[in-house]
Amino acid sequence: MTKTAWVFPGQGSQSIGMGIDLLNLPSGKEKFTQAQDILGWSVIDICQGDEEKLSRTLYTQPCLYVVETILADLLREKGHKPDLLAGHSLGEYIALYVAGVFDWSSGLRMVKRRAELMDNAAGGKMAALMKFDREKLEKAIAETPDVVLANDNSPAQVVISGTPDAVEKIISEVKAKRATTLQVSGAFHSPLIAAAAKEFKDVLELINFRCASIPILSNVEPSPETDGETLKTRVIGQMTGSVRWRETSLGLQKQGIEKVIEIGPGKVLTGLIKRTCEGLTLENVSTAADLE
Repeated sequence: MTKTAWVFPGQGSQSIGMGIDLLNLPSGKEKFTQAQDILGWSVIDICQGDEEKLSRTLYTQPCLYVVETILADLLREKGHKPDLLAGHSLGEYIALYVAGVFDWSSGLRMVKRRAELMDNAAGGKMAALMKFDREKLEKAIAETPDVVLANDNSPAQVVISGTPDAVEKIISEVKAKRATTLQVSGAFHSPLIAAAAKEFKDVLELINFRCASIPILSNVEPSPETDGETLKTRVIGQMTGSVRWRETSLGLQKQGIEKVIEIGPGKVLTGLIKRTCEGLTLENVSTAADLE
């Protein structure tokens, strides 16, 4: 048997039209109806609406959770089961759901509150850097207050997060092939949203995290874990902590993974894994047709 990992993308992978084809499947239609009852708005309407609204954190995160969990459940209905799970930022919640750490409705309610808090966390800035000198970047960040490495995505791609002035200072000091400002409301995965993270921690503390049926590589600590309380502690630290995706990619190989399936819109994660590791078979499931 080929040892397989499932990975789930987060904010930035969304696309207009995602999930629409899942309406044709009874289980998909049922989940969209349940989601509307919990959210108070239609995931389908947002996904087939305008790009600006879909890209707003308030809507992006719940939409991704619903679409990705439906796809994962459909894969499981076909008899597929992963040996390891991981998700990028918001994607970690789908991994936790698939591993049975909490039920679907509890997961969506958590994601809804997470999205609300992050959407209101205004005042910061995030920027993606491509092809740079890592040593110089780490030195510049260490010497600059109010900016952190938010996403360590691959050897050649990272995201920094902090105050607008601090982020601009790093961009001006560190030569990169490309630096792109991200269209987000705040400095996610940084101490600047500590107030939102504290409020969200209070929400998470009330949720029972069961032990995972499948090991999960967490964003803040990419080592395999199944203990429910440990996974809760890790996800509590995720909102202000760095997403260590480059280490997650390397961790897949350390765990003997041979094939990685990215479940959700786009091919962001398989692209990052490809740039970090060699020899892994990479597949994508983003539509109902891909399930075949």
